[in-house]
Amino acid sequence: MVAAMIHQTKQKEPSSKISRRSNPPGPNSAADQDEYFEGCGIHELVGHSQTVRTVAWNTDGSRLASGSVDKTVRLWNPDQPTISQKLSGHTGSVDQLCWSPQTNHLLATASGDKTVRFWDTRAVRSVHVTQTSGENINIAWSGNGETVAVGDKEDQITFIDTRYTSGRREYSIKKTYKERPENHEEINEICWSLDCKYFLVTTGSGGVKVFEWPSMNLHHEIRAHTSNCYCIDFDRQGRYFATGGADALMCLFDYDMIGIKSFDCLSSPARTLSFSHDGTYLAAGSEDAHIFITNVHTTEQKKEQAFRIPTKTPTNSVAWNPKNYLLAYAGDQQKEPVTHYAGLKIFGYHD
Repeated sequence: MVAAMIHQTKQKEPSSKISRRSNPPGPNSAADQDEYFEGCGIHELVGHSQTVRTVAWNTDGSRLASGSVDKTVRLWNPDQPTISQKLSGHTGSVDQLCWSPQTNHLLATASGDKTVRFWDTRAVRSVHVTQTSGENINIAWSGNGETVAVGDKEDQITFIDTRYTSGRREYSIKKTYKERPENHEEINEICWSLDCKYFLVTTGSGGVKVFEWPSMNLHHEIRAHTSNCYCIDFDRQGRYFATGGADALMCLFDYDMIGIKSFDCLSSPARTLSFSHDGTYLAAGSEDAHIFITNVHTTEQKKEQAFRIPTKTPTNSVAWNPKNYLLAYAGDQQKEPVTHYAGLKIFGYHD
C-alpha cells in the first residue's frame, strides 16, 4: 500500500482541444498509482478574467461551477471544457459556492456584496437573492437539501431555509449564529456531517467545533491542529473526514471523531481539501507550488509517498468529481507578463 511517489512533472501539457470522452477509469490498485497519475492530462479552463476562489461539482459530476474575483460564476462541462456559461449578478467577489445535494441544477453562491444568490443552471439565471448582514466568504448546503449556511467576515453564520414546500422554495432566513464575545473564535470553514446530525466549524485556534443540528448546542470540540484550522472535507462513503491547518498538516478522523493519522505532505498552510469519490485519495492545495494527492489507506504519510501536480501559484480550491477521477483546481492570478487568468484547470483526463 504505497501511495504514488513525488514526481516533478511528466503530465501532459494543458490541451486546447478536448472533445467528449469517457470517464477516467482510475488506478486499478495502489501499486499502479504512479503510472496512472503520470498519464493524466490537464486541461485549462479559459473564461474568467481574474483569480478563481472556488470550484465545485454538481451531484452527478456533469457540471463544474467556478466563482471568481471578477464577480462572475462560470459553468463548465468536463466533456467539452472549452465551452462555458457565465452567470452574472454579484457586485462583489464570489468567494465560495456550493451545489444542492438534492437538486442537480441548483447552485448557491456567497459573495462579498452581502448576498447569497441561488441559480437555476438549466435556465442560466438567478432565481433568488438573499440579503445578509455581512460580507460572505464561505457557504455549505446540508445533505438533505433543506438548509444553506453562509459565513461572513465577522464570523456570523446565517442559515437559509431551502425546503421545497407548496410548489416553491422558501429561501427565508431561519436564524443566525454568532458566538458570545467571551467564546469568540475566528471561523474559517463550515459544513454539515453527511447525516446532518452535526454542524462543524473550523476555528482560528486550530480546532473543530461540532454542534448538534439544528439546536446549535456544542456537542464536542476536536483539537486538530496547533494553529489555524482552515479547511475540512467529508469522505462521501461516510468513513472519514479530514482537516487542514496552518501547521501544514492534514489530519484524518473517523466518523466517531477519533483521530486516525496525519499526513505530512505540505510545506505551507493547507488552504483546501477534497476526497475522491471513493474516499481513497485526498487532494490538498496550499501555498506550495504543488497540489498533493495522497492515498488515505497507506501506512506512510510523508511527502515522499504523495503524488504532486505542479502549479505555478498557490491553490485556492480543489474538488474531486463525485463520480470519477477528475480533479478541478484553481489558484491565484499569475504575475505579469501573463495576459489572461490561467489558474483554473481540470486534472485527470485519459485519452
